[in-house]
Amino acid sequence: MSLSSHQMEEAAKLLPELLAQEQELQFPRFTNDDALELGNTLVLMAKNRSPFKGTTVDNENWMRRKVNTVVRLQHSSYYIGRLLASKGQTDMEKSYMVPTADYACHGGAFPLLIKHVGCVGAIVVSGLKQDEDHAMVVQGIRQMIAIMKN
Repeated sequence: MSLSSHQMEEAAKLLPELLAQEQELQFPRFTNDDALELGNTLVLMAKNRSPFKGTTVDNENWMRRKVNTVVRLQHSSYYIGRLLASKGQTDMEKSYMVPTADYACHGGAFPLLIKHVGCVGAIVVSGLKQDEDHAMVVQGIRQMIAIMKN
């Protein structure tokens, strides 16, 4: 699949914002209770948006592949996809030498970042359009961090 110069430009425009999100959205701490609260927050967000109706068994595989991308490359799966698109590329296998059966560069997985520690895992949503999956994860993390600060 080849991308137009417009698609490449649009992808490139998003990169600074996506990197800024990764700088901003770092947890001061992350306990088991925090993980449960974040998961519950994302489930409530999904219920309020009614995306459960559109999910299939394929979403589990998408989530696995997106998480693998974040853990391996230490950036959101959306960032990796937009980075490739900005270069006119769409194939992770060629660019990163990883099998597409195990990695996906579509939005929805975000690095679980702890301040002064780094990436310790990933948080993932699947079932919406990739930009919406990414936005939901970002919103959930942002809400959680705001609660932690209060």
